[in-house]
Amino acid sequence: MSEHYTLRCRECNRDWGNRPGSICEDCLAPLEVKYDLDAARTSFTPENIARRPANLWRYAELLPIPAGYKPEIPVGMTPLVSAARLGAQLGSRRLYIKNDAVNFPTLSFKDRVVAVALVQAKAFGFQTVSCSSTGNLANAVAAQAARQGFDSWIFIPADLEPAKILGTQVFGARLVRIAGNYDQVNRLCSQIGERFHWGFVNINLRPYYAEGSKTVGYEIAEQLGWRLPDNIVVPMAGGSLITKIYKAFQELIALGIVESKTVRFFGAQATGCSPISRAVKLGKDEIDPQKPSTIARSLAIGNPADGLYATPREFSGKQPRA
Repeated sequence: MSEHYTLRCRECNRDWGNRPGSICEDCLAPLEVKYDLDAARTSFTPENIARRPANLWRYAELLPIPAGYKPEIPVGMTPLVSAARLGAQLGSRRLYIKNDAVNFPTLSFKDRVVAVALVQAKAFGFQTVSCSSTGNLANAVAAQAARQGFDSWIFIPADLEPAKILGTQVFGARLVRIAGNYDQVNRLCSQIGERFHWGFVNINLRPYYAEGSKTVGYEIAEQLGWRLPDNIVVPMAGGSLITKIYKAFQELIALGIVESKTVRFFGAQATGCSPISRAVKLGKDEIDPQKPSTIARSLAIGNPADGLYATPREFSGKQPRA
């Protein structure tokens, strides 16, 4: 392969190189990014990483970015905050909270995934980038698109609270309200992506976008002195983050940077929208769509957005499959 990474089918293992797309054309399984770990071994070391700027680009060998890429936005490396009093209440001797609410530029975890996706948007020659969103993703796309000279279109449910997309409008994105829920907006965006040469960060750029999630795992390990935690609690939403953190840990183990150990993963979902949690509790292999009923509007997604990347069986054990 020309780069140190390639898209590979999760089921049939066919390589698809690097291109816009998230689904294998042979078997319709999801595509994910695979890396040449042997090539990364000599330069991806704690000593080298420590000398690099304090942002997610310090993990470049294990991110889908072209060789020689010059990052424009210092995203990531958010604090791992000790929460001793909360830990005492919960019976934990050492509890830390990863505070992604101070990410640059829009104070959200979504800044990570958008930053990585837009690297590929530029490499693929997209002039317009887009997304379907319920708030934070819209703001992250709009802000970073403005910084990097992309046009941006944001599609949202029509009844989304105005305050959630104020940042989107501040950065000059074209906002389109759709009469429907998030799932319907997402399906419409898939159709638009097929018709126009646009980069949808959470659709045709999704495999690259999802890799931005991994950097949470790298940072946690580094901030713990290149050790893995005993337990980790992850908000589930569509299920991508928990599997990507696990993938990050496995890559660090494979490279000999951290000691192999069993990390117990716990996924949290809102009761009013918990399709993955419900499937695990019922012992089902398939995730059934739900009609959301929760005040957490950003979680009100009937079908897990990343259901392609995770199944209930993967969450039923101590470690989800990456």
